[in-house]
Amino acid sequence: MSGAPSAPWHGRRLHFIGVGGAGMSGYARAAHALGAQVSGSDRGASPYLERLRAEGVLEASTGHDAANVPTGEGVEVIYSSAVPPENPERAAARERGLAERPRAQLLGELSALRRTVAVAGTHGKTTTSAMVVHAMRGAGMDPGWLIGGEIGGGLANAHWSAGEWLVVEADESDRSLLALEVEVAVVTNVELDHHATYRSLAQLREVFRAFLVAPAQAVIWDRPELLELREGPCVPFHAPEPLPAEGEESTGGQRFRWRGHAVHLQVPGAHNALNAVGALEAARLAGADPAAAIAGLADFAGAERRFQLVGTGPGGAAIYEDYAHHPTEIEATLRAARTLEHERLVAVFQPHLYSRTEQLARELGRALALADVAVVLDVYPARERAADHLGVSGLRVAEAVADATGGRAVYWLPTFAAAEPVLRGLLRTGDLCLVMGAGDVNALGRSLVEP
Repeated sequence: MSGAPSAPWHGRRLHFIGVGGAGMSGYARAAHALGAQVSGSDRGASPYLERLRAEGVLEASTGHDAANVPTGEGVEVIYSSAVPPENPERAAARERGLAERPRAQLLGELSALRRTVAVAGTHGKTTTSAMVVHAMRGAGMDPGWLIGGEIGGGLANAHWSAGEWLVVEADESDRSLLALEVEVAVVTNVELDHHATYRSLAQLREVFRAFLVAPAQAVIWDRPELLELREGPCVPFHAPEPLPAEGEESTGGQRFRWRGHAVHLQVPGAHNALNAVGALEAARLAGADPAAAIAGLADFAGAERRFQLVGTGPGGAAIYEDYAHHPTEIEATLRAARTLEHERLVAVFQPHLYSRTEQLARELGRALALADVAVVLDVYPARERAADHLGVSGLRVAEAVADATGGRAVYWLPTFAAAEPVLRGLLRTGDLCLVMGAGDVNALGRSLVEP
């Protein structure tokens, strides 16, 4: 398939509401590469937004206002699932009779232009998608990608290439994964999350079952409850047996065998070994030479905010940040941290969404109890309102940690202003401080880093 821009994209005018997000910024980047005229807005600044501006992809407005929507006819207004109908720019589009389209529709268009590998699952989507890209690039392929975070190696969260393949992180939170046209599907796991969207695990499983109907090939974690979601060709993958370490203990690296080849990863954790096997299987189905794909993964040091070392903090403590916000993710991340050298493991956690906190406070507490010291912040609300979830706060999680720890230290520090001085006094040489959450808690972690 030619990498030249498709004719229908030339002359299109796309305005993205929420363009500073990891997903929407990627779609804007792809649309610009295809020849469309792109504009956008977001409620505040973000690294993704600044990168788009610096690269000349678009002019973006900070704050939402009807005046941000470009003048003239034919403008298509693209909005993310976090943008409600009453948003002034969506309202202006309706008043002017402009096309008002959810991001899923545009993502479907983009996936139809390339042979697509789509990575879905409750956990591990970003890392596994990033690994697929690195494996394919290592094999000399030239994939494009649309992924919910920067993928390491200085690569952005999105790239539109001249190659025949596109790697997409498929999101179940708003069912947008069902809009994709997919040739190779990957499913890492299926657990109930996004409680505002799904009333039950059974409902979520039906969405994944629908996702797996059309792809020609599927790569699925080898669990009966997952494999039964697919009818048709399927490559099951499972956690590999580790090989003896070769001096990687201090860096968190690990080794295992896959299809007769030795694989070396820089990133720690059994969950990342599992992610890597899924990524290698997907790359193999897309035509990547296995040995070359493995070589491409050897340089993968992790996606943005996925067990990312950000620097040294007070007393010489190592400061890491991670996007973990579900109990399973938190447990996997803390167990990975335990494979690194440290004296104390200090977990700083910001709950994400009132609905998730209300449903999973007890499970979050049990997962955080794996740390030696836990610090819990208040909820990052994202698109939700506290008024709709009365009595729900991060204190529920802090209390659950206290119940599960059997007397170890738990700190309830609702704000960054409260948490930062306590952490500066608490951290010391030999500590590994892991700052976790899907909100803006990474700002707190970076504020602890000392020159």
